[in-house]
Amino acid sequence: MAEITLKSLAHTYLTDPQSPEDYAIREMNHVWHQGGAYALLGPSGCGKSTLLNIISGLLEPSSGEVLFDGEVVNALPPEARNIAQVFQFPVIYDTMTVYDNLAFPLRNVRTPEVRVRERVMEVADVLELTAQLKRKAKNLTADEKQKVSMGRGLVREDVSAILFDEPLTVIDPQLKWKLRRKLKEIHQRFEITMVYVTHDQLEASTFADKIAVMYEGQVVQFGTPRELFEKPNHTFVGYFIGSPGMNFLEVTTRDGRVMAGDTRLTVGNNVHDAVANARSSNIKLGIRPEFIEVHAEPVESGMEARVEHAQDLGTYSIVYLKLGNISLKARIEEDQKTPSGKAWLRFPDDRIGLYVDEFRVEIDHE
Repeated sequence: MAEITLKSLAHTYLTDPQSPEDYAIREMNHVWHQGGAYALLGPSGCGKSTLLNIISGLLEPSSGEVLFDGEVVNALPPEARNIAQVFQFPVIYDTMTVYDNLAFPLRNVRTPEVRVRERVMEVADVLELTAQLKRKAKNLTADEKQKVSMGRGLVREDVSAILFDEPLTVIDPQLKWKLRRKLKEIHQRFEITMVYVTHDQLEASTFADKIAVMYEGQVVQFGTPRELFEKPNHTFVGYFIGSPGMNFLEVTTRDGRVMAGDTRLTVGNNVHDAVANARSSNIKLGIRPEFIEVHAEPVESGMEARVEHAQDLGTYSIVYLKLGNISLKARIEEDQKTPSGKAWLRFPDDRIGLYVDEFRVEIDHE
């Protein structure tokens, strides 16, 4: 196991980069602590796989350092870093049996055969592959092949970390949840540093203790699933995490009021003062659909909105609203009647986020 540190790390595929936009990885500093279960989450093209390949040694960064337990490893190839990497598509030997596939990494470093068998049987049991050990790998299903590929990474006891690059892409959707839970169990059992790359927030939340959200080559927030949901540090995190994502309203202050375009927002004095004191032309208020209070009748401090339509999702509904010219989404639970025509909204002050130039700024609620 290893603590992995990224120090002033940056990477570009261009020979003469001229601006930050020319970098696949913009300069970053980050630490993956020893024995942790982490997810690297973001949309396609944000730099996730590039970062993973730099950590593994498949790619050398343009600048900065990668350190394993304090030692710079930039010049070391993957085999010298003791890194196991599981890719989107299974990497196995089709002509070998499952047993021999799992044993190969151990035999490659001349592990005694008695220990090879012990370790293969242990990993096969964890991955529920025991019944397939004598089968040729070419005869396995796609999900079984991917489990073998995972097992090849897990079987080594000297591994510093296991890196997963969207490993469930080829897996049947019905089996994905089971395999995510299985990986979580494996981590808890072996306490290996694991970094799991995905664009799926559910996969990230199921697997990881902490999630690094990437956007345009940067880690814009690193935190627990709850922290990302309740206090997104960047507007992208608010939009990307949650279903549906966070509502954002561009705001200013005018005549002592907080305005979203021509619509007055009913908010507390602390929120008003925070908006008024922000020194930028790019100021937004964000609120989760889950945190908007929706009332069918007029209420004190309620803002009248038009109900466009509602989507019944069984245990809850998503209500699509218009507050003036602003489109909003609110979530209401199944025991609450869905209003029609009009609704009155309230934004609890402690659930509102202030974003200046896309980054969160704390509001003093005292």
